[in-house]
Parts: sequence; structure tokens; C-alpha cells
Amino acid sequence: MLTHRLFGTDGVRGLANSELTPELALALSGAAARVLVDRRRGGIGSRPVAVVGRDPRASGEMLEAAVTAGLTAAGADVLRVGVLPTPAIAHLVSELSADLGVMISASHNPMPDNGIKLFAAGGHKLPDAVEDEIAVRVHSRERQRPTGARIGRVRDVPEAARRYVDHLLLATPHALNGIRVVVDCAHGAASVVAPQAYRRAGAEVVALHAQPDGLNINDGCGSAHLDDLRAAVVAQRAAIGIAHDGDADRCLAVDASGAVVDGDQIMAILALAMRDSAELVENTLVTTVMSNLGLHLAMREHGVVVKTTAVGDRYVLEALTAGGFSLGGEQSGHVVLPEYATTGDGLLTALRLMARMVTSGHNLADLASVLTRLPQVLINVVVTEKAAVAAAPAVADALADAEAELGDTGRILLRPSGTEQLVRVMVEAPTESAAKTIAARVAKVVAAAC
Repeated sequence: MLTHRLFGTDGVRGLANSELTPELALALSGAAARVLVDRRRGGIGSRPVAVVGRDPRASGEMLEAAVTAGLTAAGADVLRVGVLPTPAIAHLVSELSADLGVMISASHNPMPDNGIKLFAAGGHKLPDAVEDEIAVRVHSRERQRPTGARIGRVRDVPEAARRYVDHLLLATPHALNGIRVVVDCAHGAASVVAPQAYRRAGAEVVALHAQPDGLNINDGCGSAHLDDLRAAVVAQRAAIGIAHDGDADRCLAVDASGAVVDGDQIMAILALAMRDSAELVENTLVTTVMSNLGLHLAMREHGVVVKTTAVGDRYVLEALTAGGFSLGGEQSGHVVLPEYATTGDGLLTALRLMARMVTSGHNLADLASVLTRLPQVLINVVVTEKAAVAAAPAVADALADAEAELGDTGRILLRPSGTEQLVRVMVEAPTESAAKTIAARVAKVVAAAC
């Protein structure tokens, strides 16, 4: 059983059929249907509708059946869309005017894991309070179930993939004629729709790791394993390589020489493109505290304001919504364009990135050169009580000494892990040796203090 808070940073995730069981999936989906519909309609109105999709993991078939049973037992009709990326589910919830969406995926995790992500009406992620209310319902003995004609029905939506790709193309500002792209689909949810979307946009596409068999998702491929993509881009003489994770809510890139272009560089490229087209609201980019200092320096030089949030795409989304901003994301490749998507969308990001190459006339390496990354060192320190680290006087002194040494040329960040008894010490400095030295010194103090 899951012994921690039911919901993590991105839904409910665990080892499929061990921690994330069919019984839990059934209870969770039924509770979500009741909570979200009650919140939207006060419990009154027509029968609720849920969109259900998944990535290609073998366990997804089992969990999809359980989720569908839980939803229909709660009186919700199910629109089953099959294997599609997470952002497709979010989009379809909005387009089909559904009350909720369920995506069955563990994203970039290994195949044995799986997860359940929930979206409210409009395709928005759930705030903590709603997740907690659903968790209470999961463990409640309340079992007032509909019978007869009030039981939910199930309908497949064969046009779901086309609807999603049509949406992506409408959000792409320029045809991609002349672009040769290699796309690593991670044997995941984008294996069909990513090559299809890029071809329809005009690109010449070489698909890599796009033969999911239920067992090979993320296996040595995708956004967490870029070596195959780097080699393929060079061998195919492609202009760009795109790497997605298992559920395709993130995108990393590779330039023609095989050099990696990370999420910070992608955000910098898109920020300047949107500034030039007057799409960048208040000339502001939203990112997390983990983005490289080089991003901040580059954006300052080009007149773009950078607002930072805590780590996690949900916090980026909250800041985008609160400020009405138009671009945000994370170094990991989750990029959000709120005008077109309510969550990170790796395919949309890739299309906009390639469109910038076409409209600017510059190759990806030239565009990425706007950002010079400072060497970054991250050390995970195992502690007995992560909450006590910040209050330790020795740690505060070590941080003050490091900040004084770095001045305006770097920075240091201490961040407790969200799921483990770890404190992450991150240092950026003008040289890698300086970053390593300072990080090791502070990590030693953290370990001794807690």
C-alpha cells in the first residue's frame, strides 16, 4: 500500500499491481468523479463525462479497465481515447466539454511503474485541496452507487488523435518545410502522433524508438537517454532531434552536431520568438529555481523578465495563471504555453521550436547560443530530518560563506526533496571546479548538521 500522501507532485504513481493496484485505481477514479462533478455542478445536472487515455505500458491495459469501471460505477460516462500523450488528454477534456480527464502513465519512469493523473473540467491540473478531498473519498465507506440506466456508459473516440493533431497544427505559427527532424518517441504515447504531427506540419521526419510493445517504454531511449538520438541526428544529417518522454509532456532537443539543447535553452529561444511576435505577455518568462543562472542573465540582456517558482510544473502553471503570462517551464523540458495548452506539451514545444528555426533562418545551435550555461553541480545529501536543515546554524553560516564567495557570478540553492529524506545542494559558478568545491563543502556541513 502507499504509505505517504496519496497524491505526489504529479498524480498517483507507484509500482503497478503492487502499490498502484486495480482496486486503488477503481476507488480513485470513482472518488474523482464524485468530487469533481460535485464541485462543478453542486451535484445537479446531466450525467458527468470523463476522458480516459493511457501510455502503452502493459499495466495500462489493466488500469484502464479498473479506471473505466470506477468511473461508470460512479455514474460517469467514459470517452475512451486509447494511447495518447498526457497533453492530448488535457486538451480533449476541454474540447469535448468533459467534467474530468484521467491519464494512465508514469511519464519517464521505468516500465514496471504506472500512474494516474487527473484533470478537472477545462483540462486543468488539480490543486492540493481537491486532491486531498479525493483522497478522503477514496478511503470513505460512502458507496451510494447508481443502478440501472444511471450507470455510466463507455464510448471509444477513434477521432481523438486527429483532433489533438489538428489542435497542434493550429498552434504552429509557420510551416516546417525544409526541416529534417529525428524524433525519439521513447516507445511511448507519442509514437504515432508525434511523427504524424511533424509530417503534417511540413517536416521530413525520421521516427526513432516508435515501436511500443508494452514493455519497452523509456528503455534506454527518450528524453532521459539521449545518446541514440544524438547519433541518429548526425547520421541522418538532420537539422534537429526531438526527444519525448513516455507520456510526451516534455521535450528536449539536439542540434545538427549532436549537442543537447535543454529546457532552459528551449525556453530562451521561445521567449525571444514570442517577444518578437508580441506574444510574450509583459515580456515575462516563468521558470523554477532550478533553471540555470545563465537563463536569467541571457533574458536580462534581451529585456525579458524572469519570474521563479518552486520546483514542479504545477507551481509554474499557478504563476502563469495568476499573472496572465504566456510562457513558462522547467529545465527538464516541461514547457507550457497557456494560450494553447493547460499543461506541458512536448509536441507543441517541438513544433514552436522548429517554427522559430524556419522563420528566423537560423540553425538550432545559433538559436541556443543566446544562453551560456554556467557549470552546475548538484549533490544529494541523505539526512535524518530534512525539515531541520534550514534551521541549523552551521548550515546557515556555510550558505552565507558560499554566497559571499560567489557574489554575482553564481548562486547556491538548498532544496529538500519532495519525496525522500534528502537535501539537494545545487551550486552554479563560473567554473566547474569552483562549483564542485563549494557544493562539496556545503554538502559536508549539511550531512554533519542533520
